[in-house]
Amino acid sequence: MNLPVECVPNFSEGRDAARVAALEAAIASVPGSYVLHRTSDADHNRSVITFAGEPEAVLEAAVRAAARAAELIDLNHHRGVHPRLGALDVLPFVPLGDTTLADCVALAHRAGERIWRELRVPVYFYQAAAIRPGRAPLEKIRQGEFEGLRENTLSDETKRPDLGGPELHPTAGAVIVGARPILIAYNINLATADLSIAKNIARAVRTSSGGLPCVKALGFPLASRGRVQVSMNLTDFNVTPPHVVYAEVSRLAAAAGVTVAESELIGLIPRKAVEMGFANALKLPDFASSSVIETCLASRASAK
Repeated sequence: MNLPVECVPNFSEGRDAARVAALEAAIASVPGSYVLHRTSDADHNRSVITFAGEPEAVLEAAVRAAARAAELIDLNHHRGVHPRLGALDVLPFVPLGDTTLADCVALAHRAGERIWRELRVPVYFYQAAAIRPGRAPLEKIRQGEFEGLRENTLSDETKRPDLGGPELHPTAGAVIVGARPILIAYNINLATADLSIAKNIARAVRTSSGGLPCVKALGFPLASRGRVQVSMNLTDFNVTPPHVVYAEVSRLAAAAGVTVAESELIGLIPRKAVEMGFANALKLPDFASSSVIETCLASRASAK
C-alpha cells in the first residue's frame, strides 16, 4: 500500500480508553485514512495515534481529530507528567515515499488554517512549518504550557499564536502544527524511583546540553510503576539510532548504581533503524537490508 503522508497527532488523554477510542474513530472515519498504531500512557496522560494516507484524506482526518479532541478534553482538568499546550497538543505531518517535506509544510499550513477557521482553536506552527523566527523547536513554543501561556499570550506579543488568539481556547488550549522528517520516540525506564537520576541522564544525552547529536530528552517520574523514565525523541536516527542511545543511557545508569528496567517505542519505527540495531548487536558490519528474506521477496515482486 502506497501511503504518501504520515500524521502523528499527540493527544492530552491517556487514561480514559473510551475517549482515546473516540479520537481514533474520528481519524478512521475518513475514507483513505488508515490508522496504523496507537500508544497511550497513564503517567504521561497522553496518547499518540499514527495514521497515514493520501494528503487530502490525512488533512481531513487531522481536522476531525482536532474537533473531537476539543469536544472531549478539558485541559483545566488534565494532569500528567508530559508537557502540553493543547487537547490535540502536537500535529506533525511526515513525508513518506516520494512526498517532500515542502509538501507536508503546505499540508500543515492548510490544517492549521482549518483548525482555526472551523474550530476556533488557535494554532502555532513548528519545525519546518514554522512561520516565525525561533518557533521551529517544539519545546520553545510549549514553554509555560497551557496554564502559563493562557496568561502570557495576553501580555506578551511574542507568545501569541500564529493563527487566532491572542487568547487560547478556554478548554482546548492551542494546537501546535508542523512538518518534520520521521523521528523515533523512544523511552528508557529505569529501575529506580529517583527522578534526579533520570533528569541527570537526560541532560547528559540530549543535544542541547552537549550530549548525543539529534537527541531530545527529558526525565519523568512514572508513579504508577515506581520507576523513572528518560523520554527521548531521536530526530535523525541515521545519526543517532536507538541502540546507540540505549548503550549510553545504560552506561550512565550503571554509573549511578541503577539498571534499565525496560525500554519502549512510542509509535512506529523505520525498518532501517531495526536493522541497524540488529547488525550492531550481532557485530555484522556487512549486513544489508537485502539479507532480510521479506525485503528480498518484496523487492523481487515490485520489480515485476
